[in-house]
Amino acid sequence: MNTLPISLQKVRAETRRHFFGKAGMGFGAMALSSLLNSDSSAEQQGVSLPAKVKSVIYLHMAGSPSQLELFENKPALGRLHNTECPQEYLEGKRFAFIKGVPKMLGSQCEFKQHGENGQWVSNHLPHLTKVIDDLCIIRSMHTEQFNHSPAQLFMQTGNSLLGYPSMGSWVTYGLGSENKDLPGFVVLSSGGKTPSAGKSLWGSGFLPTVYQGVQCRTDGGDPILFLSNPDGLSRKSRRKTLDAISDLNRFQHEKVGDPETLTRISQYELAFRMQVSVPEVMDISRESQKTLDLYGAKPGYISEAESAADPRRLYKSDDPTFANNCLLARRLVENGVRFVQLYDWGWDHHGSSLGESIDETLPIKTSQIDQSIAALITDLKQRGLFDETLIIWGGEFGRTPMMQNNVNKELKPGFIGRDHHPHAFTMWMAGGGIKPGMLGQTDELGYYIAENPVSVRDLQATILHQLGINPHEFNFPYQGLDQRLIGPTDEGSVLHDILA
Repeated sequence: MNTLPISLQKVRAETRRHFFGKAGMGFGAMALSSLLNSDSSAEQQGVSLPAKVKSVIYLHMAGSPSQLELFENKPALGRLHNTECPQEYLEGKRFAFIKGVPKMLGSQCEFKQHGENGQWVSNHLPHLTKVIDDLCIIRSMHTEQFNHSPAQLFMQTGNSLLGYPSMGSWVTYGLGSENKDLPGFVVLSSGGKTPSAGKSLWGSGFLPTVYQGVQCRTDGGDPILFLSNPDGLSRKSRRKTLDAISDLNRFQHEKVGDPETLTRISQYELAFRMQVSVPEVMDISRESQKTLDLYGAKPGYISEAESAADPRRLYKSDDPTFANNCLLARRLVENGVRFVQLYDWGWDHHGSSLGESIDETLPIKTSQIDQSIAALITDLKQRGLFDETLIIWGGEFGRTPMMQNNVNKELKPGFIGRDHHPHAFTMWMAGGGIKPGMLGQTDELGYYIAENPVSVRDLQATILHQLGINPHEFNFPYQGLDQRLIGPTDEGSVLHDILA
């Protein structure tokens, strides 16, 4: 039992975070006010810019797709297929799994040029070629990390260590919510597993917890766990309960000053409003059959892979789980959600075990996403939402031009794979303020960047800029530093060459 007087309890609870929380307006109060649609944090900091878009849909293919089977046509690599890798690509290099001298691996697909810009796209993405002129393909991405968890964290939080806010949290902290009845940041997942870095990828880190991503389920149960009232509790009774809890929390905040108390009040109130708004928005059966067919979506579908110990062995080309999520993403941004993050697991194609090969499993995964991504772009355009929505697609790094050889030394159907490759990979952006076309090139083997390198921090800076936030000045004081999504240095640059 705590016998200290309340004044001493208050002093003991006074951490640096609490001090900043009470200083001026207080970050907890800012969290509450932004949810009530008052001025955003970016405006309060004086770092707001003219916004080109209102919302973001980020499609993260967890595990990292092979750019050499999707967007990088490398005839020279094909000519070296199944020959030993030159030493210049091995000496002094670190790999996750490659051992000794691996063999070069030519593209396991066919490439053709499409669209006005002559974009090279593989036969794995036939639907995407129909909207290729809406995309800006960045072929010169690079990252600092070559293992999944730190690379995913670096891409989504700006730091390879745990404990930092996700991109969606930064965005909602900076801009607030467009719809007071829905979360500003929503996460949808598919593929059967959470990404390697776990739920930290949509955590709020040192920001108030009201800004963490809200993960919604699409498996037929409640869209959000524990959102519904228990049996026997009416909405009126719930309202009375929340009012009483709110009074107690406000009293606690007045005595102790913890900004997280205000965040808790905000979360209770938002959850109460979401009980009405979320089920309606998450119900894709309300869509026309024409729209469902456009995406390849199937309301109520529950994939066996979503609950399997090893989902890779259950993957089917016509699994509509990702398609359902794409349609949900459109419905969410249409209803004012600021940041929608789709994670699709199953893109780690090492070729060292069943269900992770480039020759057999990659075509299945591309079939699951190809139609629905093209449909998402088409649907946003038809509804007048494309110009106010920024779409991003990619993984956390790329794949090597060499085959992975730690298990299989020779090429074997069903066991063909590539290792992690941080030096060059492909991502694309589309939507409001993005100029269609391409940026960057790699060398003839796709190993190194040949022109216009783009870092992860460049990508992050560009996303914030398009949303109307100055990426170099937008910050949050924590541990003696003005923390930023793009990190402490000025290495992140806005990609003005791709902006319309």
